[in-house]
Amino acid sequence: MKILLVGEYSGVHYMLAEGLRELGHEVTVASNGDFWKDYPRDIDLQRNGGVKGILSFFYRLCKALPKMRGYDIVQLVNPMFLELKAERLFEIYDYLRKHNKRIVLAVVGDDYYYPYINKTLMPMRYSDYNIGNESRCTEYAKAAYNDWVGTEKERLNKHIAKDCDAIIAGTYEYWLPYHLTEDKDKSGVPLREKLYAVPFPFKPADKVTSTASGKLRVFIGISKQRSEFKGTDIMLKAAQDLQKKYPERMELKIANGIPYAEYQHMMDNSDVVMDQLYSHGPGMNGLLALSKGLVTFTGGEPEHYDLMAEKECRPIVNVQPSYESVYNELEQLLLHPENIENIKRQSREYVLRNYDYMKVAKQYEEIYKK
Repeated sequence: MKILLVGEYSGVHYMLAEGLRELGHEVTVASNGDFWKDYPRDIDLQRNGGVKGILSFFYRLCKALPKMRGYDIVQLVNPMFLELKAERLFEIYDYLRKHNKRIVLAVVGDDYYYPYINKTLMPMRYSDYNIGNESRCTEYAKAAYNDWVGTEKERLNKHIAKDCDAIIAGTYEYWLPYHLTEDKDKSGVPLREKLYAVPFPFKPADKVTSTASGKLRVFIGISKQRSEFKGTDIMLKAAQDLQKKYPERMELKIANGIPYAEYQHMMDNSDVVMDQLYSHGPGMNGLLALSKGLVTFTGGEPEHYDLMAEKECRPIVNVQPSYESVYNELEQLLLHPENIENIKRQSREYVLRNYDYMKVAKQYEEIYKK
């Protein structure tokens, strides 16, 4: 098949392209490289600031569009698949629809359905937008909700979801809103009828060789804008309190606004990675930690494992969204270090079993053939 992957999110399309090419398909990636992460792509659609940067982007986009025709499959990484306002993306989408055979919408990040369903129906016990029946009113959550709901982005998302040939969600959180919505496609078929769940494609990192220092090395990355939204503020407080209680047993490393290479180096020299508090399954950063064979605190709820059809290997430290849960789980590791090596071994095995980019590429291939 001839396949075009448009947009990028944490290397999802880059790694999927590698797998699909190894399966014998002709694959083109057109993206901005996911901003500073700068993932490889075949058509560069990065947009820099300033008048010169904007003019350069539009020039390259106009040259690229004729090359984005004649594909069997065009997959969009998000309704906002290019660095353009939603109003402009309508005509780009319609152009791609007209000049290619099939369109697939990948759901691997926030869109309209994710905040709207979680804020109104609250189907999960907790999420970025609710805990139980209570809305989470963080500044980031409010801004994200207002950015998607009742805007041109909502209209664009619905237009693409109703018109495209398939919707593929990368996590339980992103799959559930499309599964629950009553929206129907242009033929009157519920969106859930063309919805699939396929894990993120992931090329496992090299396993970290332990250089134990006698202390449990705990690593946490902090993003100031998203710390409260993702729960790293609570995770950090619990880790800091335990470091004070067990200074001879624990070392705490904090990454804040550092280059990605340095971030990975810090992760590599750790035993435990604290990632997200309100997720039901791991994101790309959590998968990176797991693939390195590190103990990972993030989402590992039964619903996530069930959607993955994973019955045996469940190594994620599934903390609940509270200080007490994080504190207690981390303290158990400090008091029972004999359990750590087994968790590390299962962590890597879990990624190899479920997220290996070749296995995932075959799942995408089967959907494309349908």
